[in-house]
Amino acid sequence: MYAFDYAKPASLDEAARLLADDPEAKALAGGQTYIPTLKQRLAQPTRLVDLAGIPDLATIKEEGDGLAVGAMTTHKAVAASPVVQRAFPELAYLASLIGDPAVRAMGTIGGSVANNDPAADYPVVVLTLDATVRTTKGEHRGSDFFPGMFETALEPDELIREFHIPVPEAAAWEKFRNPASRYALVSVLLVRTKDGEIRCGVGGAGPTCFRATAIEDALRSSFAPEALDGVTIDAGDLNEDIHATAAYRAHLIPVLAKRCVRRMLRR
Repeated sequence: MYAFDYAKPASLDEAARLLADDPEAKALAGGQTYIPTLKQRLAQPTRLVDLAGIPDLATIKEEGDGLAVGAMTTHKAVAASPVVQRAFPELAYLASLIGDPAVRAMGTIGGSVANNDPAADYPVVVLTLDATVRTTKGEHRGSDFFPGMFETALEPDELIREFHIPVPEAAAWEKFRNPASRYALVSVLLVRTKDGEIRCGVGGAGPTCFRATAIEDALRSSFAPEALDGVTIDAGDLNEDIHATAAYRAHLIPVLAKRCVRRMLRR
């Protein structure tokens, strides 16, 4: 680990100023990705700006047609929240499958979304439900927030305050996990919005999360597992690594989508 300065600001405004004043400074949320990166000397920030001491960033509450979730809310808190379990139980279920207990105790929804690892889970939620990302500089639509691998619409000194996540009428989440890291080789979030729209978000398979429009189109005609028979996903732009080929990931997407349909119909 390289040497760096450390700051623990008391407000988001102070944190944003520290980042604006030093282009090489980096914000630290839960640290579940960035601290291992520092240990391996794969990053060399001049300063870490620790967000853990900022009040009111770890709240969960119902707001209008959805949930307002603070950026520093941990995975464990999302999974255990009675508010989330009542309003959007599939989000609580998703959070309960992230990493292991130690990761869930420290990792945060804001850190996960801002990092936008291709295999991360929360970006799929933000994209699929077109959640509102509220920041120190305004708001972003979830559908426009993830331009590419490890990229977001955030400016270098822009910090996430909270998310407004619309609650769907129905949802199902399936995740094909790497047994060691528990990261998704492929994950699928299938939702029916309160307007009756079918949306299917995919994580783990490509450079960033995306909507599987072929699956959405098939299920609009007939919301049944059989409607996905014959639906294929183009493997051309999907990830290929030591864990899975692009073709295997393409195969898994409709398989997991079928499981989602079955779970939603059982309810």
